[in-house]
Amino acid sequence: MRFFNIGLVFISLAGLYSCSKSSSGSNPTPPPPAASTFSFNSLKVNGVYNGFTYINVNTAPVIKLSFAAVLNTASINSAITFKTAAGATVAYTTSFSNSDSTVIISPAKLSNLTKYVLNISTSLKSAKNQYLQSALSVNLTTVIDSTNKFPTITDDALLTLVQQQTFKYFWDFGHPVSGLARERNTSGDVVTTGGSGFGIMAIVVGISRQFITRADGLTRMQTIVAFLKNNAQTFHGAFPHWLNGATGAVVPFSTQDDGADLVETSYLMEGLLTARQYFNGNSAAETQLRTDINTLWNNVEWDWFRQNGQNTLFWHWSPDYGWSTNQQVNGWDEALITYVLAASSTTHSVPKIVYDNGWAGNGSMKNGNTYYGVKLPLGPAEGGPLFFAHYSFMGINPNNLTDAYASYDVQNQAHATINYNYCVANPNNNVGYSADCWGLTASDIENNGYTASSPTNDVGVIAPTAAIASLPYTPTQSLQALRFFYYKLGDKAWGPYGFYDSFDLNDAWFATSDLAIDEGPIINMIENYRTGLLWSLFMSCPEVQTGMKNLGFTSPNL
Repeated sequence: MRFFNIGLVFISLAGLYSCSKSSSGSNPTPPPPAASTFSFNSLKVNGVYNGFTYINVNTAPVIKLSFAAVLNTASINSAITFKTAAGATVAYTTSFSNSDSTVIISPAKLSNLTKYVLNISTSLKSAKNQYLQSALSVNLTTVIDSTNKFPTITDDALLTLVQQQTFKYFWDFGHPVSGLARERNTSGDVVTTGGSGFGIMAIVVGISRQFITRADGLTRMQTIVAFLKNNAQTFHGAFPHWLNGATGAVVPFSTQDDGADLVETSYLMEGLLTARQYFNGNSAAETQLRTDINTLWNNVEWDWFRQNGQNTLFWHWSPDYGWSTNQQVNGWDEALITYVLAASSTTHSVPKIVYDNGWAGNGSMKNGNTYYGVKLPLGPAEGGPLFFAHYSFMGINPNNLTDAYASYDVQNQAHATINYNYCVANPNNNVGYSADCWGLTASDIENNGYTASSPTNDVGVIAPTAAIASLPYTPTQSLQALRFFYYKLGDKAWGPYGFYDSFDLNDAWFATSDLAIDEGPIINMIENYRTGLLWSLFMSCPEVQTGMKNLGFTSPNL
């Protein structure tokens, strides 16, 4: 019986084995293969983990990358690249720890204030010839070099240097045919109406500072004024935003902005009236220059821009689209000068009701709230971009100037101080923002962009013009910023026409652009801080004195 059972079991097992082979028709299923990839474990830069982005990194960092497998060290060089953001290759050495599962990367000495990218590709192999599961990128931005980039000079000499270098934008780079200011350093024949007004004021400063002779300045002014009078397209006496500097034809700012721009025209007239007061000699040339400036000034039909008698001014008019933009000029923003000049015109003036209703909104432009410890009389929350306190006030002297709505020295000082205090507080934790490095206004931003930066629109970009042109309002804070921009950032921020437009220390990005509307306030507001020259000239215009009084302004300068 026992023999039978054993035999039966044997026969049964044999039969099962035989059936299994014949039914499958193939070999038995092999065991699962070993994993073909391995994973990343951890990263540390100078002993610290902070995700995959590191700022304020020293110029000799130690980068440790740990993996879940022993590495094939021969695959490192082809799998890991170290480059600048611009694509330049960085040399590095490697060493290993943790039984070759950690690679330590030590780059050659990095440059200060530069962005780098360390890439680890999936071609990285383990000792078992597995491949890295996912590629990695580590972003590094190095620290500011705190050494001075230029020899230390007195503050007075520094102010002169900044003015002289900035002056070159309007003098050396002025358009060769019209003499007007190019929109930016890459604009070719495109010149800017408002920026040219700032540039005309800069010519006055240049003569006063002896950067050029009065005779040379007069010759350039004759070229500019003759071109504006004889070549430039105008619409009811107003100029477009942009012109072709060789022909005078309109260059559209946008599809429907291809005609008159009243605000840009007001900046041009601000400069021309200042020059008219400066060139006050009895020579035939200076007398004719004044006559020609008066022709341009008197031709502007300010009242026509009320659009059929409304109690406000309108910004644009197009010969093709009419009033389609329908943009009112009302405050608080950069356009106080527009209403002052409209009220000052002896040929096409506007009454006080247009100022009160259109500009001041019958008091709606008042603010009265406190931001960062400072009460703001007028304008948007936290003040808006700082060019509000610059463009109109290159000519209008805000000191002891009051009307029904504000004291304008208090307004501009509050605006600049809020901007400064915001940058010091740095609620967004932007790299570099401090008492040394501040100033938010309209400027270029990274990736060919442009924005009106302010405490409520902070993208991490500082524009030197913001703090420097605020010198009359915040002299201590502005000088501190000027020194920092020049001495500490000068190797990257300083160029042939003074300070480049802007920078972002979060990404170690520095603009290479110069804009007329940002260069002009630098040279001109420095001069107003130092001597009040442009304020004195513009405020001496008899029409301006009458116009501002008619609007209800009071000042010892009127």
